[in-house]
Amino acid sequence: MTPLAAVMSGSRTRLFACFLRLGAQQTSPLQLHTGAGLAAKNYYEVLVLGGGSGGITMAARMKRRVGAENVAIVEPSERHFYQPIWTLVGAGAKQLSSSGRPTASVIPSGVEWIKDRVADLNPDKNCIHTDSGKEISYKYLIIALGIQLDYEKIKGLPEGFAHPKIGSNYSVKTVEKTWKALQDFKEGNAIFTFPNTPVKCAGAPQKIMYLSEAYFRKVGKRSKANIIFNTSLGAIFGVKKYADALQEIIQERNLTVNYKQNLVEVRADKQEAVFENLNNPGETQVISYEMLHVTPPMSSPDVLKTSPVADAAGWVDVDKDTLQHKRYPNVFGIGDCTNLPTSKTAAAVAAQSGILDRTISLIMKNQTPVKKYDGYTSCPLVTGYNRVILAEFDYNAQPLETFPFDQGKERLSMYLMKADMMPILYWNLMLRGYWGGPAFLRKLFHLGMS
Repeated sequence: MTPLAAVMSGSRTRLFACFLRLGAQQTSPLQLHTGAGLAAKNYYEVLVLGGGSGGITMAARMKRRVGAENVAIVEPSERHFYQPIWTLVGAGAKQLSSSGRPTASVIPSGVEWIKDRVADLNPDKNCIHTDSGKEISYKYLIIALGIQLDYEKIKGLPEGFAHPKIGSNYSVKTVEKTWKALQDFKEGNAIFTFPNTPVKCAGAPQKIMYLSEAYFRKVGKRSKANIIFNTSLGAIFGVKKYADALQEIIQERNLTVNYKQNLVEVRADKQEAVFENLNNPGETQVISYEMLHVTPPMSSPDVLKTSPVADAAGWVDVDKDTLQHKRYPNVFGIGDCTNLPTSKTAAAVAAQSGILDRTISLIMKNQTPVKKYDGYTSCPLVTGYNRVILAEFDYNAQPLETFPFDQGKERLSMYLMKADMMPILYWNLMLRGYWGGPAFLRKLFHLGMS
């Protein structure tokens, strides 16, 4: 880890060293919640829907506000995953086993885990219903249900994943198939896709392309690979500074990028991918592949699409500054399921959690929220097995960088942060409700430079 510390000095080095020690100490999992074997109550002061990064983080914060016995999480899954690491799993740089832990181990101690699925929301009566028929009432509701993967919207999927040569880093079931397809590559087209929908971690579809290109170079297959990125978007990235840097990499590494191309069908038995030209709807092109990485279409979870809390597009309709619902003042949203006009990333969730914590604390005191979320999000653009461009930006797609150097350049230090430091921070600080994004680091560094 020395190269990472080498970019810092003085107090900055000591600050980062404390994070590194968290990992070196092999900290034990979070203490188990005490409600595992008890019947859930039918009323909670704070009810959290979803046990992903946003849900667990907010439950930890709310536990400190109102007491563990007054907080519950509704989540059906037995496993909790740190999904940002799946980019590296798909490229063979990390093991899938390192990304997951039992859900029971990350729920804050004393907080009730209602192991069930949300069936419907009734904010007019301050209650929700679960698949098992339970009605649970609340004083405050935090919606953190994430985003839904819609592989079935592509003809031929998900059944096509039963064939070789195709994978997807977006699912625990298919991420290792990406690595297998990469290893088995012989000669031909390696195709990477970006769908015509909102997605979580919008940089991930191209990160695996850069890693695959690096792998082909490493094993002597680069000259046999025609690397293609077919994206529904009209630009490689939404922030000009980082888009310019990525365009240079694309040119240097002879990568083909086709814009306004949307994957509509996979013929896995024939190793063919069918793309629609979004500039001329109905016009399609069939491309054969030796390797295909699919980023699925995504949408708001079905339970939200028809809920009173949703906007016209199905996302939780929250104020972009406070994360409070626009129509129900005791309802709040965080993360991928919301209509916040920023990228859907774990880094955004971290920043949102700090703002939402302050918002709810003031609402509980009948005061007006004053702290505003600036749209901060981060996308560590992995461009190789030891290089990352750390993109950080706000609602206005303007860089909002943490470190006192140009983050538009590929750096080893940022790769080490992505691969090694961020998982430590996630498991040990963010999920415990102690990480609200790097704003304080940004202030520290910039004060030190003044």
